[in-house]
This record gives sequence, C-alpha cells and structure tokens, in this order.
Amino acid sequence: MNAVVVNNLYIAELGLGALIMLTVVLMMLTFCIRYRKSGTASRANLTTDTWRFEILWTVATLAAFLVLFVWGAQIYIWLFKPPPADEEVYVVGKQWMWKVEHAGGQREIDALHVPVNKTIRLVMASEDVIHSFFVPAFRIKHDVVPGTLETVWFKATKTGVFKLECTQYCGLQHATMQGEVDVMTAPDYAHWLVDQGVSASLAGQGGALFRAHGCSGCHGENSTVHAPSLTGLYGTLVHLQDGSVRVADDAYLRDCILNPRSFTVAGYPPIMPDFSGQLSEEDLLKLIAYIKSLGGMQEHAR
Repeated sequence: MNAVVVNNLYIAELGLGALIMLTVVLMMLTFCIRYRKSGTASRANLTTDTWRFEILWTVATLAAFLVLFVWGAQIYIWLFKPPPADEEVYVVGKQWMWKVEHAGGQREIDALHVPVNKTIRLVMASEDVIHSFFVPAFRIKHDVVPGTLETVWFKATKTGVFKLECTQYCGLQHATMQGEVDVMTAPDYAHWLVDQGVSASLAGQGGALFRAHGCSGCHGENSTVHAPSLTGLYGTLVHLQDGSVRVADDAYLRDCILNPRSFTVAGYPPIMPDFSGQLSEEDLLKLIAYIKSLGGMQEHAR
C-alpha cells in the first residue's frame, strides 16, 4: 500500500522531468537548425519576440513543481501519521541485529512475521547507535535514534518474503544487519503465533517489571502515595508542572520512566526515582506495553 502511493509520486516526478527535458532538447535542436551559420532566418528582435513564451514557460513549470511539492507533502504527512493499527510490533535495533517482539510475547531476530492486508505499526528503539529500518519493497525507511522512540507503519497487500536491512552505517558489521519480512495469510500467521509457544504477553512481562521495580507501590490502585493513576492514561493530554501539555504516547511514557523530574505532572510532587541506566530498551517497551494495556484513547493506542 505504501509502495503504491510513493511509486505514483515518483513516476509523476520522472514524467514531468522527462517532459521538461524533452521540451528543452527540442527547443535546442530547433534553435541549432533554424539559426545555423548558413541559415537565412532573421536573428533580429529575438529577445523582444519571445518574452511572452518565456513567462508562460516559467509559470507553467513552477506550477507543475508546486503541485508535486504539495502532493509529496501530503504523502509525507500520511506516512508519518500512523492510521489505526491492526497489529503493533516492537523493534529494537542493536549492533548488528533487529530484535522484534510481538504483543503476544513472540520474539524474533532479523525477521518480522506479519499478516497480509493488515495495518502494522512498528514502535522502534535503538540500544546503541543510529540504525535505519528499511524495507525496499514497501518503500519505508526510518532512522532509529538512541534515546528516542520512533514509529512507522505499513500495510502489505500481498504475501511473500521481503528484504529488511539497515541503511545507516552503524559499525564494522553494518552490512550484515539484514533480515526478512514474511507477509503471511491470516490463518498462517495465527498458526505461527501459536507455534512460538509463548506463555506471557508483552504487557504481562511489563506488568512483572512494573511490580519488580516497585512502580505499583505508588501507581497501584491501592497505593497511599499521591501519584498519578496510569489507568486510562495512554493517548490522553497530560498537563505538566512547567505549564506545558504532552500527549501520553509511547515517547512520553519512555521519557517519564527515564527522566521523571523533567515531566512532573501538575499537582503531584516530584518524588518518582530516576530509572535511567537501570532498564534496557526491551524492558522499557515492555513497561510501555503494560501501561497501554491499562486503557486509554484507542485512536492513539492503535
């Protein structure tokens, strides 16, 4: 789906470029033949006779390229504003592999299994350096920057195995950081999920971490500590003590876990400890999955 939209824009750009090049070449040939040394055509008043054509040519090409610019901008916004997702998958880039974890807890390395004709939303993080997630057949490429969460989406419209690679030089074995995206029919994908033999979902693993690190002591339903409730938080607007407002999305939850004093919620004391350096990117994604499972605005959660 993504590839078709991007391809249409690319074909239009190539077509317009070819048309302009052909027009310029034809005018050059006409000029060379008509006004050759041995020709009899008059060279007088060439500048004054062609100014209307020059203005028309300039305005027409400018308008055509502006149309392509607006079209490309709309596609850019569409690509970077994920629609409601049917499946959400977490991806961690690490020298030199892609670690993938599904909502049900199924794990893969350098492989990504997805169902056909379903909107897939990827939540991506990096453990070390900048990586770039690239599936050429889908026309999607997105940098994965350390210290941030990036999201990208796609919808595969046919089954098959497609190449996955990293296009950002990330170290000596960068060229080996490759994998495959396996697009399967819905029944085959359901069987694949079951065959992985996973006992705990990603949110379940996050819940265990939530309790192990003492988070439930403050954010639990029966807690006596004055801390924000996490139930129904995801996707809502959060008012902070500094007067700013943030959407409680994946990136915000990550920031709050690692650097809570910079994101203190209005009306609450800054007592949450700093978990920076204590949790891996995989653990952070599990905690975020758990918080999202507590409910929230579905248009943001999907």
